[in-house]
Amino acid sequence: MSTEKIVHVTDATFDQEVLKSDKPVLIDFWAPWCAPCRAIAPHIDALASEYDGRLKVVKINVDDNPQTAVRYGVRGIPNLLIIKGGQVKEQIVGAVPKTTLVRAVDGAIAA
Repeated sequence: MSTEKIVHVTDATFDQEVLKSDKPVLIDFWAPWCAPCRAIAPHIDALASEYDGRLKVVKINVDDNPQTAVRYGVRGIPNLLIIKGGQVKEQIVGAVPKTTLVRAVDGAIAA
């Protein structure tokens, strides 16, 4: 389902992979049982390829890594955050159209 361009992170690796990244990071908080998460997965995969080199895309399973979800106030999934320079720039909750994701990513990259 996910491409080789997507990094799977854990509570233990989140800070290193996300907060210390030199590129904006799109984080997909998800779980395998979540149908809307599976519905937007192709959009996430596409963004990982289309923005390769300009955006880092990571996924974190909220069932296996609850600390990071709590830290960012994730109460529902799918929940997407865009972090740049260690700061949350955008939050998108729910299965949204790809155009919404592209607009958010473009805004974070341009900022």
